[in-house]
Amino acid sequence: MANPDTTPVKCTRLYADPAGESHFEEIEFELSSVQYAPPAPALDISEPTAATSFFWLRFPRDWTDAAHPSPRRQLFIVIEGKVEGWTSGGETRVFGPGDRLLMEDTSGKGHGARPLQGDALAIVVVLQ
Repeated sequence: MANPDTTPVKCTRLYADPAGESHFEEIEFELSSVQYAPPAPALDISEPTAATSFFWLRFPRDWTDAAHPSPRRQLFIVIEGKVEGWTSGGETRVFGPGDRLLMEDTSGKGHGARPLQGDALAIVVVLQ
């Protein structure tokens, strides 16, 4: 039976504008009910995004950095702990377990980050 509630998945996007300033914005990934693994019932699935690899990333409790652009286009998902991130314009957001950040600020002034309240663990999916 198809799920009548295919509510989009929300995700924060980090990007650089033409002037090189980084910004956060909220985006959504639309879902459709699809029989993904027959004979299992249908699931709500988004359009695929090509990825090349993934890795685990741990922020030690006292780690902090200066602003830098993302080294590549990637999806950052917090698993444990909290990570504070900020844009070149000073906007700050806190990401906790389950929060998703699509990092597309591969040029410009970049962003900064630090763990809050101890170590933080994330998974990073490298996108094409």
